[in-house]
Amino acid sequence: MQAYLERLRHDRRAAWAAFIAIGILLAVLPFLADAGLGRSWVRILDFVLLYIMLALGLNIVVGYAGLLDLGYVAFYAVGAYVFALLSSPHFGIHLPFWMVLPMGAVAAGIFGVLLGAPTLRLRGDYLAIVTLGFGEIIRIFLNNLNTPVNITNGPQGINLIDPIAVGDFSLSQTHTLLGIQFPSTYGYYYFFLLLTLGIIFVSIRLQNSRIGRAWVAIREDEVAAAAMGINTRNIKLLAFAMGASFGGLSGGLFAGFQGFVSPESFNLMESIMILCMVVLGGMGNIVGVILGAVFLTVLPEALRYVGTLQQALFGQVYADPADLRMLIFGIAMILIMLYRPAGLVPSRRRRRELEAEADVADQERDSVYDTKR
Repeated sequence: MQAYLERLRHDRRAAWAAFIAIGILLAVLPFLADAGLGRSWVRILDFVLLYIMLALGLNIVVGYAGLLDLGYVAFYAVGAYVFALLSSPHFGIHLPFWMVLPMGAVAAGIFGVLLGAPTLRLRGDYLAIVTLGFGEIIRIFLNNLNTPVNITNGPQGINLIDPIAVGDFSLSQTHTLLGIQFPSTYGYYYFFLLLTLGIIFVSIRLQNSRIGRAWVAIREDEVAAAAMGINTRNIKLLAFAMGASFGGLSGGLFAGFQGFVSPESFNLMESIMILCMVVLGGMGNIVGVILGAVFLTVLPEALRYVGTLQQALFGQVYADPADLRMLIFGIAMILIMLYRPAGLVPSRRRRRELEAEADVADQERDSVYDTKR
């Protein structure tokens, strides 16, 4: 069986067949979700794509470069607020989305460099604490920048944000093509899918590039990487900037999709959840990160039906669905950590590290000790 799967992996015809099948499935997925589960699940699919983009951005920082970032949601907030401030009645500015989205990504990238520059000599827990503080500082700033000059409108947030539109074609409206109706959530799904595929392509190219190999070298042993001639300072700053720009892009899309942003949408739990998507999916593995984002976005929504299930089985609701949902979610996370410690689809390098023989593990430990020293 294993030999058959190995032959299948190198079979070009099988690869193309799988590629076409996945393409058709993604094209009809909103129609299937709408028909089987309801229109709300098409909206959940939109959020799945947003979280895939966010997780792939954080994967550059955590998965490739090995820099633990607990404040990633701050870049998401920067992108969302740039979009909101430049495309809403708040300042009376209504720039088109194709100008505002890149501006949000660039602004988030600059913030990524600003965060990365003072933390170049930090690693592990210390870096996590600093990035966590950065995420909270951004949220508190957004909460309080309404006096003496009202910039962010404080806790009330910014509403009436312009939807994503080109001329008279707006994704917030229902459109008809060949007799088939495409509601707003469908339009956003296809637009987000297009951008997600673009980010996946960039991630794959980065992974196999000279920069990607430099990130991995820094992650494995920064001293050795520096000894080999890698400019660790610039490469680490580039990881922060690239990851942050993906977060800023996703934030802009979120603002255009929701039509409303407030500081409470960018709290610490969002950062933790995005990090969980990367860790549970498999750090450094693009397929794993995508699966992690899908799993952790869909599972909490699916567990909302726990109350309905209790009603159907016992005739009444014994446990609060909200509490039970989080309990089941926590148990599922623990089970995955116990039985898939390297993630759902770990990278080959990560799998080798966790399955290392005793002498190899000792050598790795000594290497880490030398680096810290």
